[in-house]
Amino acid sequence: MKGIINVLKPTGMTSHDVVYFIRKTLNIKKVGHTGTLDPNAAGVLPICVGKATKISQYLTDKKKTYRAELTLGQQTDTQDKYGQVINESQKSVSEDEIINVFKKFMGDIMQIPPMYSAIKIKGKKLYELARQGKTVERSPRKVTIYKLEIINITGNRILFDVECSKGTYIRTLCDDIGNELGTYGHMSVLIRTQVDKFSIFNSCTLEQIKKTCDEGNIDNILFPLDYALFQYKELTLDDKYFKIIENGGNVSLDNNIRSESSIYSENEKVRVYCKDTFIGIGVIHYTQRKYLKMDKVLL
Repeated sequence: MKGIINVLKPTGMTSHDVVYFIRKTLNIKKVGHTGTLDPNAAGVLPICVGKATKISQYLTDKKKTYRAELTLGQQTDTQDKYGQVINESQKSVSEDEIINVFKKFMGDIMQIPPMYSAIKIKGKKLYELARQGKTVERSPRKVTIYKLEIINITGNRILFDVECSKGTYIRTLCDDIGNELGTYGHMSVLIRTQVDKFSIFNSCTLEQIKKTCDEGNIDNILFPLDYALFQYKELTLDDKYFKIIENGGNVSLDNNIRSESSIYSENEKVRVYCKDTFIGIGVIHYTQRKYLKMDKVLL
């Protein structure tokens, strides 16, 4: 069994809880996620099963999309509604002021990771220190906000969509916007709606996964390994090279592929196919000759 399950994670579960559920339900040891989702958030969590765990490294840097709600007027120590209120404000702001401040957070921005996060400093997770009442200095990190669109403003609540890079904390984004507005603010809702090609619209609840597994139809919800790797160009080799690349060997690209090799750049990663089968990820090398070296064999 191998493939990727697009799980609709419920609130109240950690990403590791979901991995454990899939491992137990499918009775398979090799299961892993492609990047954690906050326990208090719901939404898309792609889970790799079997040999698909070998491609998780290629999925962690994907863009992610969220629907979130920012509530103005209160700042919490966790930057979301589950924390303790540490600052309050009665200041009111107009919709135009909110729109203008949101625009400031488009593109590359710097974020200071929240204390309630799994980032390690000197071997200690920040949330462990935070629970001990400790605060340590954190260096700002550059993240990218590709899209930031306000859906609705109702009173002190702002519903918005955000598409962002790996490592972006939506809680921190809400906290920073609240500070910029001078009203304080915290994240009151978070749903991850997309991770690259994995959408909330083709995700499965835990109940659906259990039912599908009990009926013996788990393959119906397993996405193939190459579904998540379409950012890489396709390279199809002649059938006679199947055994070589199956065993991780190198193949000269001169006259041995079914498409023009000049379209590939040096050190470029490619999806490799042979005998109408996805073999894995290879890397293009240019020395005295052009050749393909397999990086990950996924058969």
